[in-house]
Amino acid sequence: MNRVSLNHSQRIVVVVGAGIALYFFGVWAMTWGLSGFTGWTRYAPLQNKNSISFTTSTDYLGPGLHPWVRLIIWLILVAVWAAFSLVTLRSATPDVVQPRLDD
Repeated sequence: MNRVSLNHSQRIVVVVGAGIALYFFGVWAMTWGLSGFTGWTRYAPLQNKNSISFTTSTDYLGPGLHPWVRLIIWLILVAVWAAFSLVTLRSATPDVVQPRLDD
């Protein structure tokens, strides 16, 4: 099989497209543990949740992933995008010719 070679502009478009795709994947991953909007299906609560102090983490943080888990997910996605960008944007031939040490 022949390897498809892309010019520099096409490589930039691929890297930007991959970054956008990883961003949307990250936004989707942040919604794990959250229920989607399905309309009003519940009755009003019998007690006021706002009167409870903010010392309990579940009341303060709300539903979904813990903040440090969200941070880890974003750091992993950024690292994947950076590695993909380095591999994609590196040149096929080196621009600088290394001098030979035999001379």
